[in-house]
Amino acid sequence: MDAATFATVFVALFVAHSVGDHWVQTSRQSADKGKAGWTGRLADARHVASLTATKLALLLPVANLLGLDLSVIGLVAGLGVDAVTHWWADRRSTLARLAKAVGLADFYALGTGTHPVHPVNTEGKPAAHLGTGAYALDQSFHHFWLLVAALLITTV
Repeated sequence: MDAATFATVFVALFVAHSVGDHWVQTSRQSADKGKAGWTGRLADARHVASLTATKLALLLPVANLLGLDLSVIGLVAGLGVDAVTHWWADRRSTLARLAKAVGLADFYALGTGTHPVHPVNTEGKPAAHLGTGAYALDQSFHHFWLLVAALLITTV
């Protein structure tokens, strides 16, 4: 593996992650994936399947156009680890428990009505804002595992 191959794979996965998480994921998947029971598990599985397909659909042409030598085993290992960790985090309660365990429960609640200093407008109603602590922790968790996936894809 060389650094350029790793960097290229990471960038392709990062872009595909953003596209898959925000453009490909359906509103229903987003609304249901954190629900208890099979409704949530299956919605999350559908989301992760379409997300993984998006990553493969973007990564393979990039690798082909740039002549990257990636192994099937590396692709399966990297995308498999990414898919499993993405599914785990997107169940929501799991990531909330992790945030609490490492002392980030207040940050996780940032931007929501449950945060002690949640933003309100002049009428005392919840104020519009861009994102929440939960979203920031979710995305940074996924970015960490994208790095691991890129390492697996380029070294296995």
